[in-house]
Amino acid sequence: MVASALGFTAMTTLIKYLGDDYAASLQTFYRQFFGFLIMLPVILKHRGAAFATTRPGILIFRSAAGTVGMILSFYAFQKMPLADANALSFTRTLWLVPLAFFVVREPVGPLRIGAAVVGFLGVLIMLRPGGGDEFVIGLPAMAMLASSFLFALTITGMKVMTRDHAPMVLLVWSATLGLVLAVPGAFLTWRWPEPVDLALLAAMGVLGTITQGCYIKGMSIGDAGAMAPIDYIRLVFTVIVGFALFQEVPGIWTIVGAAVVVVSTLFITWREHVTSKAKMAAAALVEPV
Repeated sequence: MVASALGFTAMTTLIKYLGDDYAASLQTFYRQFFGFLIMLPVILKHRGAAFATTRPGILIFRSAAGTVGMILSFYAFQKMPLADANALSFTRTLWLVPLAFFVVREPVGPLRIGAAVVGFLGVLIMLRPGGGDEFVIGLPAMAMLASSFLFALTITGMKVMTRDHAPMVLLVWSATLGLVLAVPGAFLTWRWPEPVDLALLAAMGVLGTITQGCYIKGMSIGDAGAMAPIDYIRLVFTVIVGFALFQEVPGIWTIVGAAVVVVSTLFITWREHVTSKAKMAAAALVEPV
């Protein structure tokens, strides 16, 4: 999980560093292209089985939401201080609460609803100007919030699809469709990268895949309730990198708002973990001996 946080920080640093010369849609294409190359050996090995599905429509929608969400998040990381954009990215956990109720039909108790409301209040705190009285919501912040919502949609779709699809099938579809769907945006903003830039773009794509792999591995071998909070260490990493490389100093509203968002999302994660364990315990009691 710590390696995942480090990899994410390195990836977003490259996004911001290259942002002056490469549009978010073009960076997304390179991220998807090199991610697809990493998945290509799996695709060639399993071929048809890697794409086996009975619900291609959901997979296409999930990939489209993920691709648009990635473009929006890359734009936000390019235009906002790293710490601010990173803090807003955690709102995907808050979006999962209403989506779990309306899409997956999961019961959502008052504690989770209250935590989500508090979390969004933290977002409003972050979007205030330092010392001002009015709310300021710029395009980059709106892009990150929209991106977080779209990523929450992809997570919700994953919950639905994992009921009868292997995780590898979902990864293959995501990598393949993600590359295809990123082509139009790249075409509109295309420029041939310099050799050094190409190496950095490749590193960004590889880091994205490694980050995802480390996160999944950490969550699979560790207790989810204990592992999830570690992901928030990337807030610390991005503050350090933002200050060291881009002379970014988080304002008081960012710090206070981010703290509110982190606490609320941690509470939601903890409640989901407790509920999941209770369901597993109840299922074990009714299983025939």
